[in-house]
Amino acid sequence: MLLKHQFGRAAVFAALMSGTAPMALMAETPADTLVVADAIDDIVSIDPHEAFEFSGVDLNNNVYDSLVELDPALPGELVPGLAESWSVADDGMTYTFKIKSGITFSSGNPLTAEDAAGSLRRVVKLNKTPAFILTQFGLTPENVDQMITFEGDTVTLKTDKAYAPSFVYNCLTAGVANIVDMKTVMANEVEGDMGNAWLKANSAGTGAYVLKSFKPNAGYVLEARTGHWRGDATIKNVFMQHVPEGATQRLLLEKGDIDIARELTPTDIAGLAGNADIKVQSDVGGQVYYLALNQKKAELANPKVQEAMRWAVDYAGMADSILQGQWVVHQAFLPQGFLGALTETPYSLDVEKAKALMAESGVPLPLEVKFTVRNNQERLDIATSLQNTFAQVGINLVLDVGDGAQGLAVYRGRQHEMTLQTWGPDYPDPHTNASTFAMNPDNSDEAGNTGYLAWRTAWDPAELHAMTEAAVVEKDTEKRKAMYEEIQRKHRDNSAFVMMFQQARQDAMRANVMGFYAGGATDSASYWTVTK
Repeated sequence: MLLKHQFGRAAVFAALMSGTAPMALMAETPADTLVVADAIDDIVSIDPHEAFEFSGVDLNNNVYDSLVELDPALPGELVPGLAESWSVADDGMTYTFKIKSGITFSSGNPLTAEDAAGSLRRVVKLNKTPAFILTQFGLTPENVDQMITFEGDTVTLKTDKAYAPSFVYNCLTAGVANIVDMKTVMANEVEGDMGNAWLKANSAGTGAYVLKSFKPNAGYVLEARTGHWRGDATIKNVFMQHVPEGATQRLLLEKGDIDIARELTPTDIAGLAGNADIKVQSDVGGQVYYLALNQKKAELANPKVQEAMRWAVDYAGMADSILQGQWVVHQAFLPQGFLGALTETPYSLDVEKAKALMAESGVPLPLEVKFTVRNNQERLDIATSLQNTFAQVGINLVLDVGDGAQGLAVYRGRQHEMTLQTWGPDYPDPHTNASTFAMNPDNSDEAGNTGYLAWRTAWDPAELHAMTEAAVVEKDTEKRKAMYEEIQRKHRDNSAFVMMFQQARQDAMRANVMGFYAGGATDSASYWTVTK
């Protein structure tokens, strides 16, 4: 059996590198190996200071650590990561973090306060998509060396104003705040890129795993480190395979060729009922489904058209059929579990009301709208439902289908007309979604504020921007909660977005898989906690 397992691992590794499906090579997975099937075509980069897609952040959550961490078993709870302690000065703007001793990177280099400060500075200087999570504290490439400093085993972070301290700490749990081995990264710098190209195919973290291989739209291989500061992971090898089809994942899971299937449809889940070798694990998810209407298309900037679209969505019909068990109707940008989240769902399918609103809009009918959708069965099913109901009110949706990265590129370039997207929070604080959905400091094309969803869809939130700025500095929790509730109601009823669903994640796995945490509403997948 040992020889068979060794051959299996080598065969899977070789198959991943060649881009072929490895699962047929294995009749079962080894006890120290976790084989996962998921749709990972959303990955744009795995550099932790650039990665901003769900699959890439999942990968990095197992390869890197941050100063402050989230406990996978206790959703939303802050725990020490690479910092053993932290504090904020009386001015409310100066934060200090004491670095743990004895921690090393995968290269063998010791973790230092200089690495921690250099990593956070690197985020700001690279200024990739997720950099806004740190730059919102007033950090710029010009001032970051003075705002983030180190001495001995201590890192100091200064902010531009006195925020609620929990807001700052929560931001530091985001993937973009992962600490990298600056010596190794800078040794691989090319033409001033601070090692960005190198980190798109390599890792340099303190995490439980090391990246052994990565091939876009194919998969990746992780190998456990010996002597990790949390304790060695029981699972020594993680093989991720890009398998976007739920039916294929189900077949592989039933055969025992994979351990976890993460893209099963409700039909697939129902088909597993009664199989004693497989269990389905449910988890609240932080992602929300929404439609983004590009305000550069005049018809989509018409408030009556926007309202008509809200009444033209068959929310309950989709939740009870194609999305059953995986998404629930949710019509606000804060997921349940966050401070200020709304439970009310005032919109439902009402074709006659939507028709009347379209008539009031003055827009000539039929209105043709290009609809950008990721090539994923669930999203295509949603798109088909929307095509059907929108057509009934005079809106013809013309599908523009591509892989996840292609769709994101169109969206981030403000080149869509309407797009179906999901968004997940970056840290367990309401500002994470409020800032992205209700803030846009500069709506010009030149601004390039891709971290703001309002900017991506060319929408100026006006008063909501100011209201969100006020909410993030409010120290009174009840007042802050009420502020976010008001912001969401205004956003829900009068914005360039149609909010539809919140995730109710279901992962299917072999019965012997224990301790897998999908991340809940605020975290990412954890492999180091898994046993078999």
